[in-house]
Amino acid sequence: MNSSGCKVYFGRWLIEGSPYVVLIDVGFTAWSLDTWKSELWELCDIGVPWFDREANDAVLFGFLTAWLLGEYAAQSEEPPHIVAHFHEWLAGLGLVLCRQRQLPVATIFTTHATLLGRYLCAGNVDFYNKLAEFNVDKEAGDRQIYHRYCLERAAAHCAHVFTTVSQITAIEAEYLLKRKPDIVTPNGLNVKKFSAVHEFQNLHAQSKNRIQEFVRGHFYGHLDFNLDKCLFLFIAGRYEFSNKGADIFLEALARLNYLLRVNHSDVTVITFFIMPARTNNFNVETLKGQAVRKQLWDTAQTVKERFGKKLYESLLVGQLPDVSKMLDKEDFTIMKRAIFATQRQCQPPICTHNMLEDSSDPILNCVRRIGLFNSSADRVKIIFHPEFLSSTSPLLPMDYEDFVRGCHLGVFPSYYEPWGYTPAECTVMGIPSISTNLSGFGCFMEEHIADPSAYGIYILDRRYRGVDESCNQLTSFLFQFCKQSRRQRIIQRNRTERLSDLLDWKYLGRYYISARHMALAKAFPEAYMYELHEPTSTSGFRYPRPASVPPSPALSRHSSPHHSEAEDNDDERYDEDLEAEKDRVNIRQPYSLPFKNKSSNAHVANANGDGVPSDKN
Repeated sequence: MNSSGCKVYFGRWLIEGSPYVVLIDVGFTAWSLDTWKSELWELCDIGVPWFDREANDAVLFGFLTAWLLGEYAAQSEEPPHIVAHFHEWLAGLGLVLCRQRQLPVATIFTTHATLLGRYLCAGNVDFYNKLAEFNVDKEAGDRQIYHRYCLERAAAHCAHVFTTVSQITAIEAEYLLKRKPDIVTPNGLNVKKFSAVHEFQNLHAQSKNRIQEFVRGHFYGHLDFNLDKCLFLFIAGRYEFSNKGADIFLEALARLNYLLRVNHSDVTVITFFIMPARTNNFNVETLKGQAVRKQLWDTAQTVKERFGKKLYESLLVGQLPDVSKMLDKEDFTIMKRAIFATQRQCQPPICTHNMLEDSSDPILNCVRRIGLFNSSADRVKIIFHPEFLSSTSPLLPMDYEDFVRGCHLGVFPSYYEPWGYTPAECTVMGIPSISTNLSGFGCFMEEHIADPSAYGIYILDRRYRGVDESCNQLTSFLFQFCKQSRRQRIIQRNRTERLSDLLDWKYLGRYYISARHMALAKAFPEAYMYELHEPTSTSGFRYPRPASVPPSPALSRHSSPHHSEAEDNDDERYDEDLEAEKDRVNIRQPYSLPFKNKSSNAHVANANGDGVPSDKN
C-alpha cells in the first residue's frame, strides 16, 4: 500500500500490553477523495458534500481500511477467517465495502451513540416517548446530517453482528437505525489503572486536601464556613447543557440550598462544573485569590520561623518561654498586613475563566436565574471551571483522576447518555455517584445490583417521571447525602469501590468475545458454530443489599442533619471484610462459550483500536 501512494505505519501501541497497531494516514491519500466519493455514490447512492471535512475523512478511512483488509486476505497463505470490529459511523464505511467486495471478513459494528439520537436530544424534544414517531430521514435531512446518517445505517445493516453499549441505546438504535442489536457490549475500564487496593481512602484524603487549598484561595475574604464540614460535588463532561443534565442539577442545587438553610445545617456544599467552553483566559479575581492564599501561607511560615527561633533560644538557656514576648510588634504588623490583604468587596466568582459568550452561556444564565452567587448566606456554592483539568494549571493543578478521588459525590443526571464513563470512573475510585435510568451505566447497575444506593450508586428516574418530579428526587438524594456522618460516607466509599470488578474488562470483555464468536459463525458457517440460546445480554448475578449498617441516613438510626462527629465512633454493625467476601462471591466467573471451531485460527481486527481483549480460537 505504501508503494501505491498510501502511508501506513505498523508498530506497537504504547499502552499496557503493547498491542500491535496499524496507523493509516488519511490525509496522505486525500488525492483519491473525489474518485472514492464517486465510487461510493455508484455503489450505495450516498453523496458526501465537499464541506463536511469529518465525513470526507470517514470516506478516506473507509476505503483505506477495506483496501488494507483486502491486501491482508489476498496475501495470506491459507484462506483466512478475519474478524473486523468497526466502531461508530466514522469507521462504518470500511465495513460496508468489505461486504460489497465479499472479503473473507466477519464484520461487527458497534454504535456507542446514534448520530440522530444525539442531535434530537440536543433539540429538547421528548425523545424517548416519541422514538416510534420520528421520521428519521426527514429529521436527519433537517439537521444536514443525512449523509452521515446513511453511512451509520448502512454499516448497521451490512454488519454480520450489530452491537451497542447499553439496553437503552439498543432501544434507540432499533427505532432510529431500523435494526435491533444482536448483543449488548457494555463499556469496561482497565480497573488496574485506577486500583489503589486499601489506599484509596488515603488517596481521597490527600486529594481532598488539595481541593481544600484551592477553595481557601477562591473564597478568600468570605471563608466563613467550616472546610471540615464541606462536601465536594462535581459534574464533568462535554458541554451539553441538557443532555448531560446540568439544567436539572442546577435547579436541584437551588432547592438543596433552601433545605440546608431552613434546617440550619452546618454542612456547606461546593459544586464544581468541569465542562469545556470558549474562554480567553483565567479570571483575574480567581488568580488573585490563589496568590493571596499563597501570600498568607508564606506570612504564616515567616512568623512561625521567628517564633520557633525565640522558643529555641529560650529552651537553650533552660527557661520556659514568656508567651507574651514570643510575638513582638513586628510579628503583629506582618500578620495585620496579611489580614488586611484578604479583605474583599465582591463575592467570590462563579466562573474561574473569562467567558467569550458570558451573556448567552447556559450555566451562567441558569445561575443568575436561581440566584446562587456564592453569598455568605448560601449553603451551596458553585464553581464553574470551563476547561478540562490539568496538573500544569496555575489555578487548580490537579489531574482529573486526582480531582475525582478528592470529591465526595459525582452527579451525572444525564438525559442522553448511551453509557457513561464518568460515573464508572467514580465507581472504580470508590466515589459514590448519581446516574439516571436513561444512561447505560445506570441501567447496567440497576440490572446487577439489588439496591444500588446501598453501594453509593444513586439511580435517578428520568424516564418515567416529569422534569419537576426528577428534580425533587435528585434534591432528595443530595439532601440525604448531606445528612450522612463521616463514618457513613467511609462505609459507602468502601462498598462503592468493591463494585470495580463489575466494570473491569476482565468481566465485560466476555460480551465482545461472544459478539466475535457470533460474527464468525454467521460469516463462516462451514467452519464455526454458535449456539444461539447462549445469553447475549448483560443479565447475570445481582449484588445483594449489604446486611450491615445502611449508608443512607433515611434508613439508619441517625436521621438528623445536626448529629455530631462523635457518632463516627458508635458501635453500629459493620464488618467490611465479611461484606467484601460476600461481594466477591457474587461476581460470576466468565461463562464457557458453546462455540466450536472447525477450522483454522481467526484473526481479529478492531477498526478504532479499542483496548478490548481480542480472542483467538
